[in-house]
Amino acid sequence: MTNTSVSIKDLSLNFGAVSVLRNLNLDIRDGEFLVLLGSSGCGKSTLLNCIAGLLEISEGQIFIKDRNVTWEEPKDRGIGMVFQSYALYPQMSVEKNLSFGLKVAKLPQADIDKRIARAAEILQIQPLLKRKPAELSGGQRQRVAIGRALVRDVDVFLFDEPLSNLDAKLRSELRVEIKRLHQSLKNTMIYVTHDQIEAMTLADRIAIMKNGVIQQLDSPDTIYNAPRNLFVAGFIGSPSMNFLRGEVAASDTGPIFVSDTVRFSLDGYRAGEALQPGRKAVLGVRPEHIAVNGETAELHEAVVDIEEPMGADNLLWLKYAGQTISVRVNGARRFAPGAKVRLGFDPSLASLFDAETELRI
Repeated sequence: MTNTSVSIKDLSLNFGAVSVLRNLNLDIRDGEFLVLLGSSGCGKSTLLNCIAGLLEISEGQIFIKDRNVTWEEPKDRGIGMVFQSYALYPQMSVEKNLSFGLKVAKLPQADIDKRIARAAEILQIQPLLKRKPAELSGGQRQRVAIGRALVRDVDVFLFDEPLSNLDAKLRSELRVEIKRLHQSLKNTMIYVTHDQIEAMTLADRIAIMKNGVIQQLDSPDTIYNAPRNLFVAGFIGSPSMNFLRGEVAASDTGPIFVSDTVRFSLDGYRAGEALQPGRKAVLGVRPEHIAVNGETAELHEAVVDIEEPMGADNLLWLKYAGQTISVRVNGARRFAPGAKVRLGFDPSLASLFDAETELRI
Protein backbone atom coordinates (compact mmCIF):
# COMPACT_ATOMS: atom_id res chain seq x y z
CA MET A 1 0.00 0.00 0.00
CA THR A 2 2.95 2.35 -0.48
CA ASN A 3 1.98 5.92 -1.43
CA THR A 4 -1.68 5.00 -0.94
CA SER A 5 -3.62 7.37 1.28
CA VAL A 6 -7.07 5.74 1.18
CA SER A 7 -7.71 2.17 0.10
CA ILE A 8 -11.15 0.62 -0.32
CA LYS A 9 -11.32 -3.16 -0.63
CA ASP A 10 -14.38 -5.09 -1.90
CA LEU A 11 -16.77 -2.58 -0.33
CA SER A 12 -20.50 -3.25 -0.55
CA LEU A 13 -23.37 -1.39 1.06
CA ASN A 14 -26.97 -2.54 1.15
CA PHE A 15 -30.02 -0.73 2.46
CA GLY A 16 -32.25 -3.73 3.15
CA ALA A 17 -32.68 -5.57 -0.15
CA VAL A 18 -31.35 -2.58 -2.16
CA SER A 19 -27.70 -2.77 -3.22
CA VAL A 20 -26.24 0.76 -3.23
CA LEU A 21 -22.50 0.03 -3.61
CA ARG A 22 -21.31 -3.24 -5.11
CA ASN A 23 -17.91 -4.86 -4.57
CA LEU A 24 -16.12 -1.54 -4.99
CA ASN A 25 -12.32 -1.29 -5.03
CA LEU A 26 -10.47 2.03 -5.08
CA ASP A 27 -6.93 3.15 -4.20
CA ILE A 28 -6.40 6.89 -3.73
CA ARG A 29 -2.80 8.08 -3.86
CA ASP A 30 -1.14 10.14 -1.18
CA GLY A 31 -1.71 13.84 -1.91
CA GLU A 32 -4.13 13.12 -4.77
CA PHE A 33 -7.23 15.16 -5.58
CA LEU A 34 -9.81 12.52 -6.50
CA VAL A 35 -13.30 13.52 -7.67
CA LEU A 36 -16.28 11.16 -7.41
CA LEU A 37 -18.55 12.23 -10.26
CA GLY A 38 -22.02 11.05 -11.24
CA SER A 39 -25.69 11.89 -11.39
CA SER A 40 -27.99 11.86 -8.35
CA GLY A 41 -28.40 8.40 -6.83
CA CYS A 42 -25.21 6.91 -8.33
CA GLY A 43 -23.65 6.27 -4.89
CA LYS A 44 -20.94 8.95 -4.81
CA SER A 45 -22.03 10.68 -1.57
CA THR A 46 -22.79 7.27 -0.05
CA LEU A 47 -19.22 6.16 -0.77
CA LEU A 48 -17.85 9.37 0.78
CA ASN A 49 -19.97 8.80 3.91
CA CYS A 50 -18.62 5.22 4.13
CA ILE A 51 -15.04 6.57 4.06
CA ALA A 52 -15.99 9.13 6.71
CA GLY A 53 -17.56 6.45 8.92
CA LEU A 54 -21.02 8.02 8.80
CA LEU A 55 -22.47 4.85 7.25
CA GLU A 56 -21.78 1.27 8.34
CA ILE A 57 -20.73 -0.83 5.36
CA SER A 58 -22.17 -4.28 4.64
CA GLU A 59 -18.96 -5.90 3.39
CA GLY A 60 -15.33 -4.98 2.70
CA GLN A 61 -12.67 -2.87 4.39
CA ILE A 62 -11.46 0.75 4.41
CA PHE A 63 -7.83 1.72 5.05
CA ILE A 64 -6.58 5.26 5.70
CA LYS A 65 -2.79 5.65 5.76
CA ASP A 66 -2.38 1.84 5.90
CA ARG A 67 -4.60 1.69 9.00
CA ASN A 68 -7.79 -0.38 8.93
CA VAL A 69 -10.50 2.10 9.96
CA THR A 70 -13.51 0.02 8.85
CA TRP A 71 -15.08 0.00 12.30
CA GLU A 72 -13.58 3.16 13.77
CA GLU A 73 -15.61 6.24 14.74
CA PRO A 74 -15.48 9.22 12.33
CA LYS A 75 -13.50 11.32 14.84
CA ASP A 76 -10.76 8.67 15.00
CA ARG A 77 -10.22 8.28 11.22
CA GLY A 78 -7.94 11.27 10.66
CA ILE A 79 -10.33 13.01 8.26
CA GLY A 80 -11.81 16.48 7.89
CA MET A 81 -15.22 16.78 6.20
CA VAL A 82 -16.89 19.70 4.43
CA PHE A 83 -20.63 19.28 3.82
CA GLN A 84 -22.98 20.74 1.24
CA SER A 85 -24.75 22.70 4.00
CA TYR A 86 -22.40 24.96 5.94
CA ALA A 87 -23.65 23.59 9.30
CA LEU A 88 -22.14 26.48 11.29
CA TYR A 89 -23.22 27.30 14.86
CA PRO A 90 -25.29 30.50 14.37
CA GLN A 91 -24.73 31.86 17.87
CA MET A 92 -20.93 31.53 17.67
CA SER A 93 -18.44 33.82 15.94
CA VAL A 94 -16.34 32.50 13.06
CA GLU A 95 -13.40 32.12 15.43
CA LYS A 96 -15.46 30.06 17.89
CA ASN A 97 -16.87 27.93 15.07
CA LEU A 98 -13.30 27.13 14.02
CA SER A 99 -12.10 26.40 17.55
CA PHE A 100 -15.10 24.45 18.89
CA GLY A 101 -13.96 20.97 17.79
CA LEU A 102 -10.41 21.64 18.97
CA LYS A 103 -11.62 22.70 22.43
CA VAL A 104 -13.77 19.56 22.69
CA ALA A 105 -10.61 17.57 21.86
CA LYS A 106 -8.90 19.49 24.73
CA LEU A 107 -6.05 20.92 22.63
CA PRO A 108 -3.89 23.59 24.34
CA GLN A 109 -5.12 27.15 23.64
CA ALA A 110 -1.80 28.15 22.07
CA ASP A 111 -2.12 25.28 19.58
CA ILE A 112 -5.74 26.23 18.82
CA ASP A 113 -4.77 29.88 18.19
CA LYS A 114 -1.95 28.82 15.87
CA ARG A 115 -4.21 26.52 13.83
CA ILE A 116 -6.96 29.14 13.51
CA ALA A 117 -4.46 31.80 12.42
CA ARG A 118 -3.03 29.46 9.77
CA ALA A 119 -6.46 28.44 8.41
CA ALA A 120 -7.67 32.05 8.38
CA GLU A 121 -4.58 33.12 6.44
CA ILE A 122 -4.87 30.32 3.87
CA LEU A 123 -8.59 30.98 3.31
CA GLN A 124 -8.28 34.80 3.63
CA ILE A 125 -10.94 35.06 6.33
CA GLN A 126 -8.93 37.00 8.96
CA PRO A 127 -11.32 40.02 8.83
CA LEU A 128 -14.30 37.71 9.45
CA LEU A 129 -13.16 36.02 12.66
CA LYS A 130 -15.31 38.14 15.00
CA ARG A 131 -18.46 37.96 12.84
CA LYS A 132 -21.33 35.52 13.23
CA PRO A 133 -22.55 33.33 10.33
CA ALA A 134 -25.64 35.54 9.73
CA GLU A 135 -23.27 38.40 8.84
CA LEU A 136 -21.48 36.38 6.14
CA SER A 137 -22.23 35.73 2.47
CA GLY A 138 -22.69 32.17 1.18
CA GLY A 139 -19.13 32.06 -0.12
CA GLN A 140 -17.73 33.32 3.17
CA ARG A 141 -19.73 30.73 5.13
CA GLN A 142 -18.39 27.95 2.92
CA ARG A 143 -14.84 29.22 3.48
CA VAL A 144 -15.45 29.00 7.22
CA ALA A 145 -16.81 25.44 6.80
CA ILE A 146 -13.63 24.52 4.91
CA GLY A 147 -11.60 26.23 7.64
CA ARG A 148 -13.28 24.12 10.30
CA ALA A 149 -12.00 21.00 8.51
CA LEU A 150 -8.61 22.62 7.90
CA VAL A 151 -7.87 23.34 11.59
CA ARG A 152 -8.11 19.64 12.39
CA ASP A 153 -4.72 19.13 10.68
CA VAL A 154 -5.71 15.79 9.14
CA ASP A 155 -4.33 13.62 6.32
CA VAL A 156 -7.51 13.35 4.26
CA PHE A 157 -10.15 15.96 3.43
CA LEU A 158 -13.62 14.92 2.25
CA PHE A 159 -15.84 17.37 0.35
CA ASP A 160 -19.52 16.55 -0.22
CA GLU A 161 -20.75 18.89 -3.00
CA PRO A 162 -19.48 21.97 -1.09
CA LEU A 163 -20.26 24.49 -3.84
CA SER A 164 -23.72 23.38 -4.95
CA ASN A 165 -25.54 25.96 -2.76
CA LEU A 166 -23.61 28.89 -4.26
CA ASP A 167 -24.39 30.98 -7.34
CA ALA A 168 -22.37 30.46 -10.54
CA LYS A 169 -19.85 33.29 -9.97
CA LEU A 170 -19.13 32.28 -6.37
CA ARG A 171 -18.83 28.62 -7.40
CA SER A 172 -16.22 29.57 -9.95
CA GLU A 173 -14.24 31.69 -7.47
CA LEU A 174 -14.32 29.12 -4.68
CA ARG A 175 -13.40 26.32 -7.10
CA VAL A 176 -10.16 28.17 -7.87
CA GLU A 177 -9.53 28.63 -4.14
CA ILE A 178 -10.02 24.91 -3.43
CA LYS A 179 -7.55 24.06 -6.20
CA ARG A 180 -5.07 26.57 -4.77
CA LEU A 181 -5.66 25.10 -1.29
CA HIS A 182 -4.78 21.61 -2.54
CA GLN A 183 -1.64 22.83 -4.29
CA SER A 184 -0.52 24.55 -1.13
CA LEU A 185 -1.39 21.80 1.40
CA LYS A 186 -0.74 18.74 -0.81
CA ASN A 187 -3.14 16.70 1.36
CA THR A 188 -5.31 13.94 -0.06
CA MET A 189 -8.70 15.31 -1.05
CA ILE A 190 -11.80 13.34 -2.06
CA TYR A 191 -14.46 15.52 -3.62
CA VAL A 192 -18.03 14.60 -4.54
CA THR A 193 -19.87 16.51 -7.27
CA HIS A 194 -22.37 16.15 -10.10
CA ASP A 195 -20.80 19.17 -11.84
CA GLN A 196 -18.54 18.19 -14.75
CA ILE A 197 -16.66 21.51 -14.75
CA GLU A 198 -15.73 21.09 -11.08
CA ALA A 199 -14.56 17.54 -11.79
CA MET A 200 -12.52 18.41 -14.89
CA THR A 201 -10.84 21.48 -13.38
CA LEU A 202 -10.10 20.16 -9.88
CA ALA A 203 -9.26 16.48 -10.25
CA ASP A 204 -5.99 14.64 -10.64
CA ARG A 205 -8.23 11.65 -11.36
CA ILE A 206 -12.00 11.29 -11.76
CA ALA A 207 -14.04 8.24 -10.78
CA ILE A 208 -17.27 8.27 -12.78
CA MET A 209 -20.00 6.30 -11.01
CA LYS A 210 -23.26 4.73 -12.12
CA ASN A 211 -25.54 2.50 -10.01
CA GLY A 212 -22.90 2.06 -7.29
CA VAL A 213 -20.17 0.96 -9.72
CA ILE A 214 -17.13 2.94 -10.91
CA GLN A 215 -17.38 3.09 -14.71
CA GLN A 216 -13.97 4.68 -15.31
CA LEU A 217 -11.15 5.91 -13.09
CA ASP A 218 -8.64 8.07 -14.94
CA SER A 219 -7.27 11.55 -15.54
CA PRO A 220 -9.71 14.20 -16.81
CA ASP A 221 -7.96 14.25 -20.22
CA THR A 222 -8.20 10.48 -20.68
CA ILE A 223 -11.84 10.35 -19.59
CA TYR A 224 -12.74 13.16 -21.97
CA ASN A 225 -10.74 12.00 -24.99
CA ALA A 226 -10.81 8.22 -24.55
CA PRO A 227 -13.98 7.30 -22.58
CA ARG A 228 -14.04 3.63 -21.58
CA ASN A 229 -17.69 3.04 -22.48
CA LEU A 230 -20.77 4.63 -24.02
CA PHE A 231 -22.11 5.84 -20.65
CA VAL A 232 -18.93 7.77 -19.80
CA ALA A 233 -18.75 9.20 -23.33
CA GLY A 234 -22.31 10.53 -23.08
CA PHE A 235 -21.99 11.73 -19.48
CA ILE A 236 -18.84 13.85 -19.87
CA GLY A 237 -19.06 16.91 -22.09
CA SER A 238 -21.65 19.64 -22.53
CA PRO A 239 -23.28 19.22 -24.92
CA SER A 240 -22.53 15.53 -24.93
CA MET A 241 -20.74 13.57 -27.62
CA ASN A 242 -22.60 13.02 -30.93
CA PHE A 243 -23.38 9.35 -31.63
CA LEU A 244 -24.14 7.47 -34.85
CA ARG A 245 -25.14 3.81 -34.86
CA GLY A 246 -23.89 1.58 -37.65
CA GLU A 247 -21.23 -1.04 -38.28
CA VAL A 248 -17.60 -1.49 -39.21
CA ALA A 249 -16.97 -2.40 -42.86
CA ALA A 250 -13.97 -3.02 -45.10
CA SER A 251 -12.89 -0.88 -48.05
CA ASP A 252 -9.94 -0.64 -50.43
CA THR A 253 -8.39 2.04 -48.20
CA GLY A 254 -8.96 0.26 -44.89
CA PRO A 255 -11.75 -0.05 -42.28
CA ILE A 256 -14.72 2.32 -42.55
CA PHE A 257 -17.83 3.04 -40.47
CA VAL A 258 -21.18 2.74 -42.27
CA SER A 259 -24.45 4.22 -40.94
CA ASP A 260 -27.51 4.19 -43.21
CA THR A 261 -26.45 6.24 -46.22
CA VAL A 262 -23.20 7.70 -44.80
CA ARG A 263 -19.68 6.28 -44.69
CA PHE A 264 -16.70 7.46 -42.65
CA SER A 265 -13.08 6.46 -42.99
CA LEU A 266 -11.56 5.09 -39.76
CA ASP A 267 -8.04 5.72 -41.03
CA GLY A 268 -6.12 7.13 -38.07
CA TYR A 269 -8.49 5.81 -35.39
CA ARG A 270 -6.43 4.22 -32.60
CA ALA A 271 -8.35 1.04 -31.92
CA GLY A 272 -7.47 -1.15 -28.94
CA GLU A 273 -8.26 -4.27 -31.00
CA ALA A 274 -8.77 -5.33 -34.62
CA LEU A 275 -11.69 -3.64 -36.40
CA GLN A 276 -13.65 -6.64 -37.67
CA PRO A 277 -15.98 -6.00 -40.68
CA GLY A 278 -19.65 -6.55 -39.83
CA ARG A 279 -19.25 -5.60 -36.17
CA LYS A 280 -22.14 -3.45 -34.94
CA ALA A 281 -20.74 -0.24 -33.49
CA VAL A 282 -21.46 3.30 -32.31
CA LEU A 283 -19.29 6.15 -33.58
CA GLY A 284 -18.89 9.13 -31.22
CA VAL A 285 -17.51 12.58 -32.10
CA ARG A 286 -17.36 15.57 -29.77
CA PRO A 287 -18.95 18.87 -30.94
CA GLU A 288 -15.61 20.72 -31.04
CA HIS A 289 -13.95 17.99 -33.12
CA ILE A 290 -16.28 18.50 -36.10
CA ALA A 291 -15.04 20.98 -38.70
CA VAL A 292 -17.62 23.14 -40.50
CA ASN A 293 -16.77 24.17 -44.08
CA GLY A 294 -13.16 23.27 -43.35
CA GLU A 295 -10.48 21.47 -45.30
CA THR A 296 -10.88 17.83 -44.29
CA ALA A 297 -10.49 14.62 -46.24
CA GLU A 298 -14.21 13.81 -46.19
CA LEU A 299 -17.10 16.26 -46.29
CA HIS A 300 -20.75 15.57 -45.46
CA GLU A 301 -23.65 17.93 -46.03
CA ALA A 302 -25.82 19.13 -43.14
CA VAL A 303 -28.40 21.87 -42.53
CA VAL A 304 -28.26 24.42 -39.69
CA ASP A 305 -31.30 24.08 -37.41
CA ILE A 306 -30.48 26.38 -34.47
CA GLU A 307 -27.54 28.61 -33.61
CA GLU A 308 -26.73 29.40 -29.96
CA PRO A 309 -24.25 32.29 -29.56
CA MET A 310 -22.22 31.75 -26.38
CA GLY A 311 -19.61 34.49 -26.58
CA ALA A 312 -16.23 32.85 -27.13
CA ASP A 313 -17.87 30.16 -29.24
CA ASN A 314 -21.18 29.34 -30.88
CA LEU A 315 -23.10 26.10 -30.67
CA LEU A 316 -24.75 24.88 -33.87
CA TRP A 317 -27.50 22.27 -33.90
CA LEU A 318 -27.50 20.63 -37.31
CA LYS A 319 -29.80 18.22 -39.14
CA TYR A 320 -27.61 15.42 -40.43
CA ALA A 321 -28.27 11.82 -41.50
CA GLY A 322 -31.79 11.89 -40.07
CA GLN A 323 -30.79 13.17 -36.63
CA THR A 324 -29.69 16.32 -34.78
CA ILE A 325 -26.01 16.78 -33.98
CA SER A 326 -24.19 19.57 -32.13
CA VAL A 327 -21.08 21.38 -33.37
CA ARG A 328 -18.98 23.98 -31.56
CA VAL A 329 -17.47 26.76 -33.73
CA ASN A 330 -15.54 29.97 -33.11
CA GLY A 331 -17.77 32.78 -31.79
CA ALA A 332 -16.88 35.03 -34.73
CA ARG A 333 -18.48 32.59 -37.20
CA ARG A 334 -22.23 32.97 -37.69
CA PHE A 335 -24.66 30.67 -39.50
CA ALA A 336 -28.29 31.36 -40.36
CA PRO A 337 -30.95 28.68 -39.71
CA GLY A 338 -31.52 26.69 -42.91
CA ALA A 339 -27.99 27.28 -44.21
CA LYS A 340 -26.27 24.28 -45.79
CA VAL A 341 -22.82 23.44 -44.45
CA ARG A 342 -20.17 20.79 -45.06
CA LEU A 343 -18.88 18.73 -42.14
CA GLY A 344 -15.73 16.73 -41.59
CA PHE A 345 -13.73 15.32 -38.67
CA ASP A 346 -10.42 13.71 -37.84
CA PRO A 347 -10.96 9.97 -37.08
CA SER A 348 -8.07 10.05 -34.59
CA LEU A 349 -10.24 12.26 -32.34
CA ALA A 350 -13.32 10.03 -32.57
CA SER A 351 -14.48 7.22 -30.26
CA LEU A 352 -15.81 3.85 -31.40
CA PHE A 353 -17.87 1.56 -29.15
CA ASP A 354 -19.20 -1.97 -29.50
CA ALA A 355 -22.99 -1.68 -29.94
CA GLU A 356 -23.66 -4.71 -27.72
CA THR A 357 -21.18 -4.37 -24.84
CA GLU A 358 -21.00 -0.55 -25.14
CA LEU A 359 -17.23 -0.78 -24.41
CA ARG A 360 -14.63 1.22 -26.32
CA ILE A 361 -13.15 -0.63 -29.28
